[in-house]
Amino acid sequence: MPFDSSRVLSSLLIAAAVVVAAITLGGSWKKTHVSHQSVSVTGSGQKDFRSDLIVWKAVFSRQAATLSDANRQLKHDIEDVRKFLDGHGIAENEVSFSTVKVNREYATLYNSQGNVAGSEFRGFMLVQEISVQSRQLERVEKMTAAIGDLIEKGIEFSAQEPDYYYTRLQDLKIELLKQATADAVERARTIADNAGSGIGSLRNAGMGVFQITGQNSNEDYSWGGSFNTRAKDKTASITVKLEFEL
Repeated sequence: MPFDSSRVLSSLLIAAAVVVAAITLGGSWKKTHVSHQSVSVTGSGQKDFRSDLIVWKAVFSRQAATLSDANRQLKHDIEDVRKFLDGHGIAENEVSFSTVKVNREYATLYNSQGNVAGSEFRGFMLVQEISVQSRQLERVEKMTAAIGDLIEKGIEFSAQEPDYYYTRLQDLKIELLKQATADAVERARTIADNAGSGIGSLRNAGMGVFQITGQNSNEDYSWGGSFNTRAKDKTASITVKLEFEL
């Protein structure tokens, strides 16, 4: 059979075209089919800090047969409270007095069989609430420790434990997020290096719960986030979860 050079050339061209097509399709598959291998890590950030705002609330009241008598007595108590606060260095703009609440007081009446027979009006009770907000934490703390001086004057005074807050909370949260993110990236790199790989693009990122607990306490973290207000010295913490391609 005679040698046909044109048929050989045609066969070579077809084979080359098949090889080029295979290479092109292979490159396209690599570009469109990213590796499913990834690593997920959780990073944390934590910082101890001291509160810079104290909030203290209290209430006192007076009861009398007539509204005018109760109001007169309460006004006298308010003046004594103002003098007490001023004597402990509490500024006027740090003190807030609420609107006086007026309550009618009734006594329950019983018959000879011990059953309720009605009620009898006994007078009025006027209630005054007070709030102190200050950045002078130690000054307010010393003042609250001396509340007995007001009670000795006959003022029916009832006070709560102070609450402590931090006015730069948003700045603190951003600082902790940076810290937690850097921690998560370092963890991911460590895992990848030990596996003979490296981290690629970030796939997912999520922030955990922001927690504020008292220092040296046994408080438990909560799913919704703890927010301690009773401790002056606190610890803030936050977590972030990152997923990287490998």
